[in-house]
Amino acid sequence: MKLRTTTPVSLSLKTLSLWVVAFAVLISFSIGGVIFSQYASADQYDERIRALERDIAIYESQAGELAQQADTYQREVSRLSGEKATIQAQVDISQEKFNKLTVEIADTEKQIKDSQDGLGTTIADLYVDDTVTPIELIASSENITDFLNKQEYRNSVRDQLSSTIKKVKELKTKLDQQKNDVEKVLKDQTAQKDALAAKEAEQQNLLAKTQGDEAAYRQLSSESSTKKQQLQREQQMAIEAAIRAAGGGGGAVAGDPNKGGYPSNLANSDYNNPVVDPWGMYSRQCVSYTAWKVYQKNGYMPYWGGRGNANQWPGNARAAGMTVSSQPRAGSVGVIMAGAYGHVVWVEGVNSNGTINVSQYNYYNAGGSGWGHYSEMYNVSPGAYDYYIYF
Repeated sequence: MKLRTTTPVSLSLKTLSLWVVAFAVLISFSIGGVIFSQYASADQYDERIRALERDIAIYESQAGELAQQADTYQREVSRLSGEKATIQAQVDISQEKFNKLTVEIADTEKQIKDSQDGLGTTIADLYVDDTVTPIELIASSENITDFLNKQEYRNSVRDQLSSTIKKVKELKTKLDQQKNDVEKVLKDQTAQKDALAAKEAEQQNLLAKTQGDEAAYRQLSSESSTKKQQLQREQQMAIEAAIRAAGGGGGAVAGDPNKGGYPSNLANSDYNNPVVDPWGMYSRQCVSYTAWKVYQKNGYMPYWGGRGNANQWPGNARAAGMTVSSQPRAGSVGVIMAGAYGHVVWVEGVNSNGTINVSQYNYYNAGGSGWGHYSEMYNVSPGAYDYYIYF
């Protein structure tokens, strides 16, 4: 039905930003075929479809790359979440130790105070504080034995309480050191947790942005696909209207399973990623198939790549000295000029009643779902085609 140009397009997907792509789409529609004006003006409509196909490929490629980036960010978020959970468990343990040591230190401080109070009370009760001399102690004793007992008891109580105070103070010093150590560990662990939380938040932001960009590219791809389908349907409607206006004919059917002999490398190509045929036309298009039929019959087909939209063929043929007629004959090419780029078919035969049988490619929903399939039509009014080219 149409020709795809073979002009190479070089784009850097790694550096292409979303707004640049969107801007390029708007520009491509605002200037139509001007960018591609090296070919005849009839290419403009076809180039809009080609531009949309290139945009779709770019959008899908960008979306795919962003999806991979999103997967990477998601794995990193999961890893950081796991590390954060581990360090949080360590923080909880350290905090519990810190709290326990704080309580134990408070208990030892109380023990020290109680022991100091007990020592002072005991000495005061026995009159053995630093102001009582041995002479005064002897004077207050009934006999020497009583004196010795008092002296020995005083020394024993003092030594016992002093020892207790010393031990409790040593315990407090030890607990204070443990508390300081745990406090440092807790501080470090908290800093690690905060750092992990910051990294996790950063990765979450990157993930959200990437997913948002991916969704935007998917949306652009969807919108471009819708526009492309609309353009193709408009062209198809124009062709069908031309056939109806001429009296109609048999509906398109799958026909020859060998697809009219169309080479397998062309027939089996990807419609959305076609190959260029020997005449500069993209595979599974009406012009590519018809060019093949001309070559199959005559052993030669002019190279009309870049100026081969169907509705350009009559002008190309006249320029090449070929006959362009309004009367069909077997082995000629029928041309519908309707639409932006027209449609060409191969005339298989002319029936006794004047109707014709044709074979073709890329007639919508004929020979398969959608575009790019081989089909045949029988008993078509010859007036459906504006011209017939005799190669």
